Amino acid sequence: MIVSMKPPFSITPKILKLVTFISEKIGEINANLLDKPSPKLRKQNRVKTIHNSLKIEGNTLTEQQVTAIIENKRVIGPKKDIIEVLNAIKVYDVIEDFKFYSEKDFLKAHNMLMKGLIDSPGKYRKQGVGIVKGDKVKHIAPPFENTPYLMKGLFNYLKDKSELSLIKSCVFHYEVEFIHPFIDGNGRMGRLWQTIILRDEYPVFEYIPLETLIGKAQKEYYQALSTSDSKGNSTYFIEYMLEVIDKTLEQTLNFGSKKLSQIDRLKYFLELDKKEFTRKDYMNVFKNISSATASRDLTKGIELKLLKKEGDKNKTKYIIK
Repeated sequence: MIVSMKPPFSITPKILKLVTFISEKIGEINANLLDKPSPKLRKQNRVKTIHNSLKIEGNTLTEQQVTAIIENKRVIGPKKDIIEVLNAIKVYDVIEDFKFYSEKDFLKAHNMLMKGLIDSPGKYRKQGVGIVKGDKVKHIAPPFENTPYLMKGLFNYLKDKSELSLIKSCVFHYEVEFIHPFIDGNGRMGRLWQTIILRDEYPVFEYIPLETLIGKAQKEYYQALSTSDSKGNSTYFIEYMLEVIDKTLEQTLNFGSKKLSQIDRLKYFLELDKKEFTRKDYMNVFKNISSATASRDLTKGIELKLLKKEGDKNKTKYIIK
């Protein structure tokens, strides 16, 4: 029997407006080649993603400590916090292997993320749970007997091709928090899987850390979940998450267009893994500079022995040394 579940939510004018804004920004990011960040920037974003996602769950390690762990350096800190980071690194290292519509992959990711932290990682809970804030019960999850049925329905919803990925990713994130399928790790799984859903259609989301903005405003994140709980649908949470996505993309575009120094531009470009290129290729990355500025940059690169020039006039190309 196919379990079909269309989670309750409404498409509001605000949601439609945000979807339009986000689509425009993704187009601009792709046009400016900002969807292909340098290895250094990819690493920085991965650190921010892991640090902020775990910080939301109470992990005490700093961004510098997370960086050190990624670099295989020794870090002193709570054993549980270090295990959480090591597990998250393993998951994000193979993020492209997970299929967003696969419940099996979802359970596999949870197993990797929570190994050594809870009993039976990668398996749905076998007991009732509630979320308590202070002295108040904020949320009672559905009975554990319903969890397999609810999750199967949710994954069938993900396969609905008529629904926008931007909407599906937000709905899935909220529903994982609501169903609370695991004893622990639901928050980080909701955020991870939203990224996996988004990156299937928009590869840029592999490198854009949505968790950074959520981590800076955790109160608003939990308020959005709570408001949707009280309304009995995910509409408010969808609006909240689309705003987070929109702001994160805005920051990415601001980085791409901010006034960089000559050395900043050269350093950024040299990290793009290009072996040889033309002045036009250089200007395609830095669209707000003139051809004269590009020529001065490249001359400086030659002076610093970062580049070697070959050819002449329109046949000129630059080799990264």
